Amino acid sequence: MADNEISLVTGASGFIASHVVQQLLEKGNDVHATVRSTKNQKKIKHLLDMQNRWPGKLTLFEADLLVAGSFEASMKGCSVVYHIASPFPIETRIRDGQKEVVEPALKGTQHVLDAVQKCETVKLVVLTSSVVAIFGDNADVLEMKNKTLSTEYFNTTSSVTHNAYSYSKVVAEKEAWKLHDAQPSPKRWKLVTINPGLVLGPSLSPTSESGSLSLLDQLLRGQLFLGVPDMWFSIVDVREVATAHLRAAENPDSHGRFILADNTTHGFVEFARILRSITQSSRIPRNKIPNSVVRMSGPLLGLSQKWLKLNLGIPFDIDNRPSLDQLSIVYRPLEETLADHYSSWKKAQG
Repeated sequence: MADNEISLVTGASGFIASHVVQQLLEKGNDVHATVRSTKNQKKIKHLLDMQNRWPGKLTLFEADLLVAGSFEASMKGCSVVYHIASPFPIETRIRDGQKEVVEPALKGTQHVLDAVQKCETVKLVVLTSSVVAIFGDNADVLEMKNKTLSTEYFNTTSSVTHNAYSYSKVVAEKEAWKLHDAQPSPKRWKLVTINPGLVLGPSLSPTSESGSLSLLDQLLRGQLFLGVPDMWFSIVDVREVATAHLRAAENPDSHGRFILADNTTHGFVEFARILRSITQSSRIPRNKIPNSVVRMSGPLLGLSQKWLKLNLGIPFDIDNRPSLDQLSIVYRPLEETLADHYSSWKKAQG
């Protein structure tokens, strides 16, 4: 990526996008960044701080995923678009999957790519997707080749009523590939998707509402002191996810989809043990709750029996080689991610 190029980052106040903006500025790039409202000072304070730190390099624009045409002004003159904005609510709090997550994710992708079609300067779109665009429940991975998560699959098991967030990610990513492939030859803009696992690590914004952060929030608040369920997650540090976005733009050979995660899943109990040793808090458990007990208390946690059957106690392996080979990502140890996650969480608690 040449130094004088302008990059657009959508949803710039979010957990991942804030890191992308910061890394672009650190590299000397000019950045256009969209936020829902420039009046919400609390939510964008960290971006205003970046404007002071890098004078003249970061311009903020208002845009709304649901409003057609709202990304056109911010995209003027940009050569790379990082489309990161997408709602990530806590699954058990979703009341209307279609309205709360599927529509914003799908319409947002359509509106951003519609602006890309009209903006002659754009050569590359890097879309933030997710591993859940590849699988819906952990059990799905057991059906894949070598029982290993890889980018040759798309999630076929999620729906508006079962894993609505996962469904929103697969619908949005498939739409992006459809719009990319519909370009006349030779294609003017290239599409790369970044598909991270559960994203943890330090937040640059105290008001980040990412669903991935709520899980650890419960653990750190001591709400799970009786023990944690036998759940397994693909994990990645937010800083590696941001770096992957930039590397996808820098490497002319990068193409397709990239899973960003450690090469195997980590158990919830492992998080708990690491965090207990970091925080020295006796309210963070060291033990797992037996699956039978979790199944009985599922309704209280807002988890269906179907979900528990397809996810409880199912670890799997992950093919993350493209991220190593093409993007030269070096994954930091989970201990470091959790330590940095904890200190930024503590700071946000004030």
